[in-house]
Amino acid sequence: MKRNWRFMWSMAVISMFVLVALGGCACFQETAVKETPAPVAEKPTEPAAAPVKATDEDAAKVAAMREKLVAEAHAFGERHIHFAFDRYDLNDDARAYLNELGGWLKKNKNFDVIIEGHCDERGTAEYNLALGERRATAAKNYLVNLGVDAKRLSTISYGKERPLDPRSCEEAWAKNRRARFNVFPTTW
Repeated sequence: MKRNWRFMWSMAVISMFVLVALGGCACFQETAVKETPAPVAEKPTEPAAAPVKATDEDAAKVAAMREKLVAEAHAFGERHIHFAFDRYDLNDDARAYLNELGGWLKKNKNFDVIIEGHCDERGTAEYNLALGERRATAAKNYLVNLGVDAKRLSTISYGKERPLDPRSCEEAWAKNRRARFNVFPTTW
């Protein structure tokens, strides 16, 4: 029985020692945290209004750049490529224009293009819609071969429904056999 009391007494002393030690550790950690000095705040070198002014200047530059790019995109839309009667193959002038547009599109990835195919008034509406689609697709394929992402290009055919020149003569028909490029910004 003495043996059991001795064992119990030893266990109690050890338990008390462990509790005191653990309690002391918690106090030490708390003290260590409290004694850590706060970081010294640096004094600003410029007044608070200066960064706002720089931001305004940057915003003005960005807005000017956006306006310039939109104007360039609009200029591409003003120019058309033309096709021979009943044809959808690209001539040298069309390829030169598409090379210029393709280079610009590769530099300006936040612009997409809708390529419109148009025809003259001769032929049926169905035939001209199909021919207009082939003309728009020929231009799209050329741009894709230049390295422009096909996801940025879409086509639509208006056939003979939207003539530039409503007259019925060879001069008007030549103007109306075209592909038009609607270049527009998608994101900034």
